[in-house]
Amino acid sequence: MKHGKKYIEALKQVDRTVQYSFADAVDLVQKIAYAKFDETVELSLNLALKKSQSVRDTVVLPHQFSAEKRVLVFARGDKAQEALDAGATYVGDVDLVEKIRGGWMDFDVAVATPDMMKDVGRLGPILGRRGLMPNPKTQTVTFDIKGALAELKQGRVEFRSDKTGVLHLAVGKVSMDAEKIVENARVVIAEVLRKRPSDAKGEFLKSIALSSTMGPGVMVAVREN
Repeated sequence: MKHGKKYIEALKQVDRTVQYSFADAVDLVQKIAYAKFDETVELSLNLALKKSQSVRDTVVLPHQFSAEKRVLVFARGDKAQEALDAGATYVGDVDLVEKIRGGWMDFDVAVATPDMMKDVGRLGPILGRRGLMPNPKTQTVTFDIKGALAELKQGRVEFRSDKTGVLHLAVGKVSMDAEKIVENARVVIAEVLRKRPSDAKGEFLKSIALSSTMGPGVMVAVREN
């Protein structure tokens, strides 16, 4: 992959032989960020997983950094009213299913009550490939609509390892206080370690890296965590 001059200049400031402390890694990522927009800081974890294994769950980050999510709730009756009262952006049942089947996708997160999943299941091919399908594992299929919306507004995000055992998750913005980025990253790592498969052998967390949207990766010492 060919990189531009600004990326190459940023890369020159990263010592590829060093595993930095979290604090030093964040400072360096912020220092070498060169885009004209406020770049996102991404955490990448390389996990020792078999092909049959994956790590997937949600975590509430202590420090928010993105715009409030547009939450769609599939619910009926009292639960629909609960969703409206809790601040859902969109609430409906079969009407929303049909709207989405027609191509409308103006939302960031979808939550559903269990009784709605028979209808919502028809959206599998549409929502699934976008990572928006409600799922009990990510606490987006629940009768506790109020609680789910409260956590989403507080900054609950989903994490999921890919087929190669790598997990990527945004943990801040370059403009944020460095300590807040570090705290977000540590909370994610702690939660991922708690989700270690019971039959995973050896060193589970193989490597940690931080990067900005446009910048090179900075390796973080695993022994810190």
